[in-house]
Amino acid sequence: MYEHDTIAAISTAPGAGAIAVLRLSGARALEVAGRIAPSLPLEPLPRRAYFMPVIDLDGQVDEAVLTVFKGPNSYTGEDVVEVSVHGSVYIQQRLLQALLDAGARLAQPGEFTQRAFLNRKMDLSQAEAVADLIASQSAAQHRLALQQLRGGFGARIEELRQQLIDFAALIELELDFSEEDVQFAQRIELQALLDRLVDLSTELIDSFRYGNAIKQGIPVAIVGAPNSGKSTLLNALLKDDRAIVSDIPGTTRDTVEETMTIEGVLFRFIDTAGIRRTDDTVEKLGIERSYKKASEASIVVLLGDASVVAEGALRTEAAMLRKKIGEGPRIIPVLNKCDVPEARASKETLSISARSGTGLSALQQAFLNHVQEMRSGPGDIVVTNARHVDALKKARTSLLEAKKAIDLGISGELLAIDLRRAQHHLGEITGRITTDDLLGSIFGRFCIGK
Repeated sequence: MYEHDTIAAISTAPGAGAIAVLRLSGARALEVAGRIAPSLPLEPLPRRAYFMPVIDLDGQVDEAVLTVFKGPNSYTGEDVVEVSVHGSVYIQQRLLQALLDAGARLAQPGEFTQRAFLNRKMDLSQAEAVADLIASQSAAQHRLALQQLRGGFGARIEELRQQLIDFAALIELELDFSEEDVQFAQRIELQALLDRLVDLSTELIDSFRYGNAIKQGIPVAIVGAPNSGKSTLLNALLKDDRAIVSDIPGTTRDTVEETMTIEGVLFRFIDTAGIRRTDDTVEKLGIERSYKKASEASIVVLLGDASVVAEGALRTEAAMLRKKIGEGPRIIPVLNKCDVPEARASKETLSISARSGTGLSALQQAFLNHVQEMRSGPGDIVVTNARHVDALKKARTSLLEAKKAIDLGISGELLAIDLRRAQHHLGEITGRITTDDLLGSIFGRFCIGK
């Protein structure tokens, strides 16, 4: 990216609307804005909105509100002008072309936020939180993204990284006085610091299970025998006829997925093919896919027909399913059709009627209880980014190597290498250490105009 160009883009969502916002950033932002808005003062006051006509080479395009932000007190740290016009697609495109004709360059995806990062307006973890905030679809996703955007996570990582740097400097100072056999860094204090860092990195890594589930949506697989009411349950939860319901066994032969929000948490429900013995090749493929989806889910609802299956038999099925899908997902046995005359009474297993809605609120509460259990760590910081987890794992490995070096009395040269590696991986999280490829990968996923 050409960091010193003045860039322009439409920052509102594509399509027509009540208003649209075009954004300029760069050293020539005020000059370019003055070309399309001749009435703009030569020295406009910062954080002041100006209402005036905007033009291109063919004449007036619209009446607009121009808001001026002088660097470094702006989103990007540069001079920024935001132009609000009526939301006609024609007006937007014509005015954007006028800005380009006046000397601006079309911004690349995420370039405004990348400039904010490069100008130290935010660290890299905060910049990634901007994209998460834009993509949030539930209250829980919004809350986690906003928490990271505020910078608590990055500040904590940077604080710990600085402590490592201070100790590493003392270790490397010892190397300069190796002949005198002196110790500037107290090994007991360094050991205590490494213990704290290992514990914190482990806590943050463990929090990713919860954070990633919230970010992506909690996957809930609904499995069971044919005609146990899986599709009816999906439709009842969604309050929509999303899946085909039929008395014919094997109606669902592929997975059906839909999302819904329960008390601010996004859930991804997956209706699967009925599990049974069959010689039908297509149905067999559907059943294998059912097991696969169940193994990948966070919650598995094992649905049984209360008019056919007893509570004990359903629990036996749950144990067999556990062997099939592994220890990861939580399996919730549920007896459906509890309202039919043939239904067998249950004392401990959750009973519902997907058709009438009986017991659905208790089932939804079981989903929410599972989400709360996932967040078992004592800390208030939750990791939602796979890149951060990878860096934390590498940092923890280096920290453990450093602890081992101290225990074995290994020379300061090797200890210093381990400390530098840990610093490096922690720095990757906040962007203190970056590469062009990394920045391109992160900001390339942003929308243009942000």
